Amino acid sequence: MLRSMYSGVSGMRGFQTKLDVIGNNIANVNTIGFKSGRVMFKDIMSQTIAGVTAPTDETGGMNARQIGLGVSISSIDTLHTGGSAQTTNNPLDLRIDGDGFFMVKLTDDQEVPFLTRAGDFHLDANRRLVTSDGLYLCDEGGGIMEQIADDVTAFSISANGVIMQKMNTGATEPGQTVGVAKVTNPEGLEKIGGNLYRTTLNAQNGDLVMSAPNSQENGTGALVPGQLEMSNVDLTGEFTEMIVAQRGLQANSRIITTSDEVLQEIVNLKR
Repeated sequence: MLRSMYSGVSGMRGFQTKLDVIGNNIANVNTIGFKSGRVMFKDIMSQTIAGVTAPTDETGGMNARQIGLGVSISSIDTLHTGGSAQTTNNPLDLRIDGDGFFMVKLTDDQEVPFLTRAGDFHLDANRRLVTSDGLYLCDEGGGIMEQIADDVTAFSISANGVIMQKMNTGATEPGQTVGVAKVTNPEGLEKIGGNLYRTTLNAQNGDLVMSAPNSQENGTGALVPGQLEMSNVDLTGEFTEMIVAQRGLQANSRIITTSDEVLQEIVNLKR
């Protein structure tokens, strides 16, 4: 069989995967805290039909003759660039201006918290800060934040994560601190759905770095209350990449068609 046919098949598979990633990016263009993905390609090992010869005093050297065998996917990266800010004026909406992730847990028994950049939090019936899916927001130590006391009539969250509580006596007192986690390699995090990430062996070597927001020591970003971080998907770039992927898919399908015609001519030689 012709090598070109298998090269065309590998190209079609690669561009199909690229279109899958682009489609997911476009579908999440309005998802809070979503980070877009991209597909990187690499060539498959080439077949050497003639080796290298070294130059001598009598003859010159010759380069190797190699034929490529197609393309494969090198990586599917998650781009953790900042998304645009959406002002909501909701005091429970938080945006991290810089590096870091919110930590959330499903239960008290969960050891390692999930991470998220989606800061749309709510106050449940037990006066605890939770996500839209009911996961508890964690403090700077990684533990679930305690409920807001009954004698607190109103509260706000500062840039360094401290909850400023207005008591029923009229006094203002500092309360708990919203925690954020710093990850060495955010691209190594595993997406598990629901705007959540799970730590992996390649994301963080050792325990998570947990601290308060706006920490100069750990390099965590400050909190901006009343704002949300939107998706970092660039529709212009995604549609451009979609055109490139579509044309690449068509070109590789033409390679397969042409290779099939060549094989048909070879079969017809017997007639």
